[in-house]
Amino acid sequence: SCKVFFAKDPLKIVRARGQYMFDETGEKYLDCINNVAHVGHSHPHVIKAATKQMELLNTNSRFLHDNLVQYAQRLTATLPEKLSVCYFVNSGSEANDLALRLARQYRGHQDVITLE
Repeated sequence: SCKVFFAKDPLKIVRARGQYMFDETGEKYLDCINNVAHVGHSHPHVIKAATKQMELLNTNSRFLHDNLVQYAQRLTATLPEKLSVCYFVNSGSEANDLALRLARQYRGHQDVITLE
């Protein structure tokens, strides 16, 4: 059920910087699908922050850590009161799965309409 975007002539991307990805021959491609619009690939500030965090602790949200609580408080402080709960997930697929399960629980229905 997984569709390859370039089935006839697949790309082998080996690195990325800013808004561009590069294949094994050095050909440059504008990345329009990998959620890089915010800061781009290999952004120095993101790398520095990630490295600093990984030097301290490299885990996920299944364990308690003060940074998770602090981030949730900072995030919810910018939102309306009704949006006061955070669910941290590690991917868009996991976020979609959680949203679907929450909607089913809340509405009591199992039916879903999806668009391709």
